[in-house]
Amino acid sequence: MQEKSRPRRKPEIRIAKTEHARLSVLAESYAERNPDLSDELLAELDRARVVADDAVPATIVRMGSTVTFKPDTGEAKTVTLVFPGDADIAQGKVSILTPIGTALIGLSAGQSMAWTARDGRTHELSVLSVDAPESTPDPAPSVLSA
Repeated sequence: MQEKSRPRRKPEIRIAKTEHARLSVLAESYAERNPDLSDELLAELDRARVVADDAVPATIVRMGSTVTFKPDTGEAKTVTLVFPGDADIAQGKVSILTPIGTALIGLSAGQSMAWTARDGRTHELSVLSVDAPESTPDPAPSVLSA
């Protein structure tokens, strides 16, 4: 009998060029504050296939997408993937700088992804559906936001 100790291969992900650039800057800026999350996001960005902004289908998780996923720990959840300043778990807005947020970026419905929780345990989530953002998030950080 074979053991299940061999890690699953990560699914292919696609990220829009502008989002990739913005998320890279964000991850670098968090490197000193939270190196583990910064490294995880940078690793996802490194393995992503970067595509033109207008070449990302609505079915791909991007910033501002509303995603329904099923974690291996329970019931399906619906969240919107946002930048850290917009995160509000009570409103279902999950930051890209969380383990689940980083795991979701670039996935599409039907894909599954392993992720490591803050307690160090590995889990898996499966994307059930993706709703495109109402509008494409601003590609550059606003100097007007506090």
